[in-house]
This record gives sequence, C-alpha cells and structure tokens, in this order.
Amino acid sequence: MKAAVLGESGVEIRDVPPPSPKPNEVLVRIRACSLNRADLIMASGRMHGSQGGPGAVLGMEWAGEVVEVGAEVPPGLKPGDRVMGSGGGGYAELAATDWGRVLPVPDPAMAFEVATTLPIALQTMHDALVTNGRLAAGEAVMIQGASTGVGLMGLQIARLMGAGLVVGSSTNPDRRARLAEFGADLVVDSRDPGWPERVLQATGGRGLDLIVDQISGGVANANMKASAVRGRIVNVGRLGGFTGEFDFDLHALKRIAYIGVTFRTRSLEEVRAITAAMRRDLWPALAEGRLRLPVDRTYRLDEAAEALARMRANAHFGKIVMTV
Repeated sequence: MKAAVLGESGVEIRDVPPPSPKPNEVLVRIRACSLNRADLIMASGRMHGSQGGPGAVLGMEWAGEVVEVGAEVPPGLKPGDRVMGSGGGGYAELAATDWGRVLPVPDPAMAFEVATTLPIALQTMHDALVTNGRLAAGEAVMIQGASTGVGLMGLQIARLMGAGLVVGSSTNPDRRARLAEFGADLVVDSRDPGWPERVLQATGGRGLDLIVDQISGGVANANMKASAVRGRIVNVGRLGGFTGEFDFDLHALKRIAYIGVTFRTRSLEEVRAITAAMRRDLWPALAEGRLRLPVDRTYRLDEAAEALARMRANAHFGKIVMTV
C-alpha cells in the first residue's frame, strides 16, 4: 500500500506492507486523513509515546470504510461501514486500530474530508473539559490556543456544556477575529501581559473556573493570575514550550488544581472509556451539525511534506486534510 513514512531525508511516499489487524482491531480503507501537532514531532524524528521512529508510517487521524473486523471486536462494526477514527499509521491507504478508537461517521452525507477532522478534537477536549476539568454549567472557561482545530472544538464543547463565559486566546489577530464564530465571548492575545486583567474584569474579579491550556511554556503564571480560587487548569499541549517559570506560592494561594493529560500513557481501556464518554455527551449535537471544524486546506497524500510544512509554519486555521 502507499503510505507517508519517515525516511532518512524526511517524509517520503513509499509502498509498504499493509497492516495486519489484531483480534481487537478494525482495518479501515482510508479515504482522508488529517494533521495534528504530534505528527510534526514524529516527522522531526522524535517519538510520540510508542509511535514514530525511522520507517514509521505517520498520521494519527483518518476516515474511511471498514475492510475487516477482528474476532474480539464487539458487534456494531462491519465491512463497508463509513467510520472515522484515531491511531497510528494514518497517512496511508489502510490503517488498523483498536475498536474503541473507531466511530461511525455521524451523518451519511458528511464527506470523509470533514469526518477526519473530528475524532481527536472531540476525544481530547471532552476529556479535558468534562472528565478532568469537571466543567459545570455557568462556569467561566478559557481555551488557551483556541485557534487550533482542538481549540476550536474546545470552545464549542464549553458552550454546549453550559459554560457561562467562554474565553479564547490566539496570538494571531486574524484568527482572534474568528473565534466568536465558534463560541468565544471574550478573545485575548496570550502574548499581551495584560490579558489576565481583562479576564478578571470580565468575571467581576473572580477569575476563571477552568482553563484548558494548550500553550504552557510562558503562560503558566499568567494562567494562575487569571484563575479563580480553587480553579482548575488542565494542561493539554505545549505549543509555547515544554518548560517555564512556575509561581508555586500563587499556585498554593489560589489552591489551584493543576492537571496534566495525554493520550501517550493511556491504556486501551482508558481510551475506550474516553470515547464512550464523549459519545454519551456530544453525539446528538455532532449528528445535528452543531459541532464542526473548518478545513483549512486539502492536499493529496503524496503532498504530505507540503501539508506538514504548512502546519509547521502555523499558517493554518482549523484542520489540514489529505485525501488518499
């Protein structure tokens, strides 16, 4: 099969053996796949958990048709079904993944190029906002790095789950101008040292109940300044750096719950539970078209290097997609 792999000179299109699904896995004929920040990590030669390394097929998110189901896959999936999912080896003509990562395409009329944008954003932000963030109706919520695909989904989920105030951040003025389309009541520039004061003013001095942080690095202390006493901060991503200053006294003073999450250390059972919880809360809204992500640009699979370059340049708004 044709696939985008990590070669000695970078990302290359090669013919590689198709995956052999395990008893718990579903084999899918991929029609479209989408890019995620973790793909850049693997394309640079670094590992992302157990995925990556020389010769690895890149890609973590895709949509297509079921080809085969393993003997241990529960009823409900069969050959020919239109599905979307996540897992390793997504930049290819075929991919195999655990059944718990596979979801039906929610609308029969939905194009695969649209369906592939959804799984990781839905799973990540429901887990961050609802499961770990314990979002309650009426609370003030912020998504740091809101113009990414995952961030845009976070704004919409926060609004859907009843947040009283939704704040989004972006360092790009054109992207900030669009965040209201996806549910933001207040938009800030995370590079502006005065943004915590704007948030405190908007909340009557109380601060944010919940921050989902995709930036980390230099915003950790600003997040805590903007947080309410007993607020929660869920660390999802590190677009702005893996390390930074941390005011331990402010953390203690506000009694902030600081929670780190990643899929890299999740068991299959945990991922299945995350997917099931997301479907329970979000599937009706998804089927009605109330949760969506914009497709920034569509490439062919043999243009994988160009697609990754666009993401690396941070030139996109929403999701970058490739057709297979």
